[in-house]
Amino acid sequence: MSIVLVLLFFVLLLMGIPISLVLGIMTVLYFLTVGEMTLLDSTPQQFFSSLENYGLLAIPLFMLAGELMNSGGITSRLVRFAKVIIGHLRGGLAYVSIIANMFLASILGSANAQIAVMSKTLVPEMEKEGYDRSYSTALTMSSSIIAPMLPPSMIFIIYGSLSGTSIGALFMAGIAPGILFAIGFIVLTAVMGYLYNFPKSERATGKEIVKSAYAVLPALSIPFIIIFGILSGWFTPTESAGIGCLLAFLIGKFFYRELKFKNLSNVFINTALSTSTITFLIAMAGAFGWMIAFEQIPQTIADGMLSISENPLIFLLMVNLMLIVLGTVLEGIAALVILVPVFMPLIGIYDIDPIHFGIIISINLTIGLLTPPVGTGLFIASSIARVKFERLIISIIPFLIMSIILLFVITYWEDLVLFLPRMLGY
Repeated sequence: MSIVLVLLFFVLLLMGIPISLVLGIMTVLYFLTVGEMTLLDSTPQQFFSSLENYGLLAIPLFMLAGELMNSGGITSRLVRFAKVIIGHLRGGLAYVSIIANMFLASILGSANAQIAVMSKTLVPEMEKEGYDRSYSTALTMSSSIIAPMLPPSMIFIIYGSLSGTSIGALFMAGIAPGILFAIGFIVLTAVMGYLYNFPKSERATGKEIVKSAYAVLPALSIPFIIIFGILSGWFTPTESAGIGCLLAFLIGKFFYRELKFKNLSNVFINTALSTSTITFLIAMAGAFGWMIAFEQIPQTIADGMLSISENPLIFLLMVNLMLIVLGTVLEGIAALVILVPVFMPLIGIYDIDPIHFGIIISINLTIGLLTPPVGTGLFIASSIARVKFERLIISIIPFLIMSIILLFVITYWEDLVLFLPRMLGY
């Protein structure tokens, strides 16, 4: 690939052109430049082949489940329950943001979706209580990256589909890292709460706690049934997405009675728009990855890494550093589709468990949501919460540092990640 094309790639990104279009444009331009018209004719077929995977069917289904839960009042009850339980602590609403994101992670499975939902619902509440708006937005956005670590996780579904790794095993492997990130953010919030004297809400009465717990039980049953069903073998992760949609509809319509038939058209439209955005990106990234394979870039990278060190610990360090840098300019799903074929042969050489590696690469690329200049999470939160982009970047720094520290803990503590999958027989 010529230097001109590489420079053009970054220029297009800096111009703000969507990454999916950039990947498609660069693929076509490359084949035109090198004169490979036969490969150019096959590019449309490559777009289709990138999506021809049964595991990807879970993406629109989980998107639909999330939309049904938002429209059915399930999301708001989860946030309310977290506030009733821990809202009275100093910095209580900050803890609510973290805990509520853990609840929602088991429903939405997408960090971007959670950033949008929580920025709209919780940031205004925190500002009313006396929190700085930029801090509230940074906390909400950072806590949202817990979503891809807990089942059902969109990025695990894509990694499993690309690598042939068990999606169920990835779901289970992400639970401990998700909890670890939540603990890390809670500790950071406690320290900042002490330093900046965060406000606290009034303690809820026993009656309010019981009432909120009763209201949230049907919502909490959804992730429980999904995880139990996968572990018991009743249904696959993809089938569990369909079960989640059915439960979300029944609970929102007949238990909470907030889901109206007239609103279903908006639910389906939002699902279609979100799904088409992701699948279009996967298609473009798949073709781009095909072009990279033609250029033998994976072999070049593999030879380069092996020439530096044959130690798997050094290899993982290099991978993390590379992904942290790439995460600043590449969207996570696009990077995943491009890089998985590059790294899969290498993890066999370095004898690294593909489940553990999947968790590492997925978390690393999810952290990219927080990093400028292309961090999509920054743009979503800044737009919805109406916070200046520059202020948000400054506020996100402590959470970004904590995230990178926890990433390296997960990278070099393999048993933390693999304990649960091994115990369950994966």
